[in-house]
Amino acid sequence: MKKGRIVIDRDFPIAPIDEKVFSSFVEPLGRCVYGGLYEPGHPLADEDGFRRDVLEKTRPLRLTLNRFPGGNFTSTYRWEDGIGPKEKRPRRAEVAWQCIETNEFGLDEFARWSRKNGSGVMMTVNLATRGVLEAMDCVEYCNHPGGTYWSDLRKANGFDTPLNYKYWCLSNEIDGTWQVGQKPAREYGLLAREASKAMKLIDPEIRTVLAGSSSPGMKSFPEFDLEALDIAYDQVDYLSVHNYIGNAEHDSPSYLARPITTDRFLGDVSAVIRSIKAKHRTDHDVYISFDEFNTWHSIAEEARFREKWRIAPPLLEDRYTAEDALALGGMLLAILRHADTVRIACVSELVNCISHLRTRNGGGCWVLPAYYAFLHYCSYGRGTSLETKVSADTYDCARYNGVPFLDAQAVENKDGGVTVFAINRSLDDELQLDAVLRGYEDLHVAEHIVLTADDPQATNTEECPDNVVPRTDGNARIQEGCLSAVLEKMSWNVIRLVR
Repeated sequence: MKKGRIVIDRDFPIAPIDEKVFSSFVEPLGRCVYGGLYEPGHPLADEDGFRRDVLEKTRPLRLTLNRFPGGNFTSTYRWEDGIGPKEKRPRRAEVAWQCIETNEFGLDEFARWSRKNGSGVMMTVNLATRGVLEAMDCVEYCNHPGGTYWSDLRKANGFDTPLNYKYWCLSNEIDGTWQVGQKPAREYGLLAREASKAMKLIDPEIRTVLAGSSSPGMKSFPEFDLEALDIAYDQVDYLSVHNYIGNAEHDSPSYLARPITTDRFLGDVSAVIRSIKAKHRTDHDVYISFDEFNTWHSIAEEARFREKWRIAPPLLEDRYTAEDALALGGMLLAILRHADTVRIACVSELVNCISHLRTRNGGGCWVLPAYYAFLHYCSYGRGTSLETKVSADTYDCARYNGVPFLDAQAVENKDGGVTVFAINRSLDDELQLDAVLRGYEDLHVAEHIVLTADDPQATNTEECPDNVVPRTDGNARIQEGCLSAVLEKMSWNVIRLVR
């Protein structure tokens, strides 16, 4: 049996966990919107065409924000295409994903869907192929109270009061060669600075997000981030970075260790921000917006075999399995460990493509195993992140050496209890977990949730939606102020401690 130990101490918090790290991402890509959120004519569609079965799965997440409309989609998007009467909206060639965009679902529809879902919106403006004026117009449409062209048009379109969107992304992945309108750091930094300044003249209450590196593997990281942020620092509030991890090599030990890269990346981005703040000798703080992250395996295959110019084709719908729940779980724990600097985090995407929530057009809605890890994170990860010292047996793999079998992170919840998230990365063996709880001697185990499967490749389907689901029969217990549990092989664990 493998062994692991953690120590947590009430006197050593990392930081309060920002509510905005419980957020998601919605892009009109594949069937995320059409056939996902929105399917008029479906037996469960409501009066606006929104699928009620999808809303039933997204509402329990209590998402704070949904980032919209992208993503690569943003770089040729005209936000005006998605407002007003649907019959007057143009069809466009959507070049990022080589599809036809009907614009039947746009800014207006997403505002209505978000209200029904109970979540806010983080808008993304197009600074790749458009500019400052168009970004200002979008803020005016969404947030100005009235008496101007765009705000009065919003009222005519059914929104009498402002949408009051506070968070605004200044384009997307603009460092990437795949991006229409790719820009070097200096050009982008100057444009983003002026756009942010102008947008805040329309609404001084908004907060803006500078687009940084698209992944830790970019050759331009961290130079792009350093140069663009240096130029725009005083006018922006967040730096956006993205990270996806996958298992294209079919190497499970390496895959389950990949969140180590996420953890290091977030630490490196924090260092970038600190260095620019020190250079500027300012009290202004910029935080991390980790507004695209997930597991993702299929991008190369999709690009090779994609049939072009369809409407809402099933793109990027990976077969997410039990091991993906652990990989995503590791990324979530990395976010909690960086609670002092990561203030926005959006899992990609909410439905169907790069998602753990799946639908069939005209048919059912079901969740894949990693949905449960994200649900637990959203349900029990709110509060204050605690320094969690981990020591454990280790293993070597093709990608890393000295990987701990145990990954863990503790959160003091708002009711004074503590949640311990723990992952056993071993594919073959149980792990004995022992935890020292300093300052929490009055707690007892309320619940030990376990998500695992005998087969790492097991998943759920529409026909068998409960093949991989959480159990509440974990064996965690507290004796003499110490928490102990035997973690099943390849398992995601949530141990809830209450008074």
